[in-house]
Amino acid sequence: MSLKQTDSVISGLIEKESEYQKKTLRLIASENYASKAVMEATGSILTNKYAEGYPNKRYYAGNQYVDEIEILAIERAKKLFGVGHANVQPHSGSSANIAAFFAFLEVGDKFMGLDLAHGGHLTHGSHVNFSGKWFKPVAYSVDKETEALDYDAIRKMALEEKPKLIICGYTAYPLEINFKAFRDICDEVGAVMMADISHIAGLIAAGVYPSPAEYADIITTTTHKTLRGPRGAMMMCKEENAKKMDKSVFPGTQGGPLEHCIAAKAVCFHEAMQPEFKEYATQTIKNAKVLAEELSANGLRVVAGKTESHLVLLDLTAKGITGKDAQMSLEEAGIITNRNTIPFDTRSPFITSGLRVGTAALTTRGMKESEMKEIASMLVKVVEKPDDSELKLRIRSEVEELCEKFQVYKE
Repeated sequence: MSLKQTDSVISGLIEKESEYQKKTLRLIASENYASKAVMEATGSILTNKYAEGYPNKRYYAGNQYVDEIEILAIERAKKLFGVGHANVQPHSGSSANIAAFFAFLEVGDKFMGLDLAHGGHLTHGSHVNFSGKWFKPVAYSVDKETEALDYDAIRKMALEEKPKLIICGYTAYPLEINFKAFRDICDEVGAVMMADISHIAGLIAAGVYPSPAEYADIITTTTHKTLRGPRGAMMMCKEENAKKMDKSVFPGTQGGPLEHCIAAKAVCFHEAMQPEFKEYATQTIKNAKVLAEELSANGLRVVAGKTESHLVLLDLTAKGITGKDAQMSLEEAGIITNRNTIPFDTRSPFITSGLRVGTAALTTRGMKESEMKEIASMLVKVVEKPDDSELKLRIRSEVEELCEKFQVYKE
């Protein structure tokens, strides 16, 4: 029986979400649209199979074709990112980061990561997360004047603190990362270099953003976001770290892998190897730069003054509106964003003084520079008059009109 016949309530809600995605502008930097091929693999009969262990070393029988699929996913990942070893089993970015910690650290060990308010992730040392509860985090920050990473200051902190591991790669940092500088710092203090490239993986795969493959001891990433795959993750490393990394995933932190998601990851790696994917990634960065310039020209302060990736971080302080209120008002106008802390934010992570916007999903829809200018104008109007219901209705109509011109899943 079909989903509609089996559970009409869930079927109806999915249909509503489908319409909602079609008619709204998705500016959340961590969101994207997976291809029909990726979604087909995700919803395949592979969800029926248990495959604990690794290819050719399973704890269940009947994995002949599953093994072939996972081996293909691994080989494609290695080729795409230029790494010696890949593990495609992690269920999420957080799962991958947990496994990375347990591969190289003991509970209570000290590590360094970027402060959450400055663009780091929960798993990079937040006190409410496993990383802050089970390990000893030391947070570095961006420079107060430039809002960019200060590698000399990070080096100085590393020499003082002597961490066993240093994380680079972030969730709300708009500038390029100097991975070689982190390698040099890690070598000087004897620390493991961990690169979390969850946000920028697609840009790295396309060769339009620096890669940590040459430098990092371990790399973690999600497979959605700029990579446009299924919701999931993977880990990569040099060959000498392969055994400890694999053991940390299974049996260390996970049981049976999600082979339907692994098949979808393989599909997305294949898609990312095509020439059009590089065009997409190139356009994603172009769109982000134009969006940042237009928002700045219209009176919004862009953190760090620019972007060199797919995301733009906005400081709303001068506009007298919190990130939470801006997010809610924009949502009413059909513009989907997320509130975000900014460096040295005085507000809580639930309220925030900032807004994070990204161009990955808009670029997948086929939008380019001219649309970014139009969207920037809409966004600014709402932020400046968040309580104007008539304005929000008018913008909502303009948003739907724009979305109609750039459909993701054409019939």
